[in-house]
Amino acid sequence: MLTISKGAAVQTVLTTFETTPGTCQDLLDALTDAYKNYISLQPGFIAAGLHVNDAQTRIANYSQWRQREDFMNMLRTSEMRERNRHISSLCRSFEPVMYEVAATFDDETSKN
Repeated sequence: MLTISKGAAVQTVLTTFETTPGTCQDLLDALTDAYKNYISLQPGFIAAGLHVNDAQTRIANYSQWRQREDFMNMLRTSEMRERNRHISSLCRSFEPVMYEVAATFDDETSKN
């Protein structure tokens, strides 16, 4: 289950894909297939989400991993390298970046 909280013992990866309205759905399909049929089956995977902006020019991806090495090992597999070549052909750019959750806010936080 995807949990976004400060101090969680997970590795968070945010990736932004720059695309065009004409290729956005193709890119979303490729990313969905990658998560359903490969990435989510890899050791250390916890959860992920895909988000598309209204203009269909960006896709944002949030994923969580048990540790950095799990994410890096997934990226290094021959299947993921091949999938990333295809994904690269569908977007202008993409870059996965690892983050630590610094703070979170929800409706319970605002009531206190």
